[in-house]
Amino acid sequence: MSEVRIAAEPRTEFGKGAARRARRAGRVPAVLYGHGTDPRHITVDGHEMMMALKTPNVLLRIDGLKGKDNLCLPKDVQRDSIKGFLEHVDLLVVKKGEKVTVEIPVTLTGEIAPGGVLNQELTQVEVEAEATHIPEGVEVDVEGIEVGTHVTAADLKLPGGTELVSDPETLVLTIAAERTEEEVEAELGESVEEAEEPVAEAAEEKSEASE
Repeated sequence: MSEVRIAAEPRTEFGKGAARRARRAGRVPAVLYGHGTDPRHITVDGHEMMMALKTPNVLLRIDGLKGKDNLCLPKDVQRDSIKGFLEHVDLLVVKKGEKVTVEIPVTLTGEIAPGGVLNQELTQVEVEAEATHIPEGVEVDVEGIEVGTHVTAADLKLPGGTELVSDPETLVLTIAAERTEEEVEAELGESVEEAEEPVAEAAEEKSEASE
């Protein structure tokens, strides 16, 4: 995987007020830590970081700082819950050849056999990989698979050099039979009956109390 270079500036002001000023200036507060080094507080360009984070487990090269240990992975990203802009980023220092544990996305390709309904139970899987060779994700080909099939984490075909960390028995997907119209209607009927029962009981109790 390629590196994304992002320029950084040391951060000397702290607190909510300083963070708001940085964000108004288009920058995002961040902290760089790991490998027994003291945490380094920095700010980075908000737009550059936002674009970089579109790639899962992006490998970042932080420029503009002293020292050589500026290769890192985003470890924790805080966003505004309403507007979605970046509020703070934790960056974990990594070294080439080092193994790291990360989550990678699980994507499905192909079309299942007719008559089935696909239920994807797992959208990300935890793996261990070399820090500079983290796979972007793992694909599962569902072309033609039939009702009753289930795929677990152990069935995933991970890229070379990548090891599974998630429980091997974790379900990734299942293929269930399509329900008939009669089954759907019967289920809806049962739901309506269950919803009406408490109302009927309450009305009956009210009637008894008024007598």
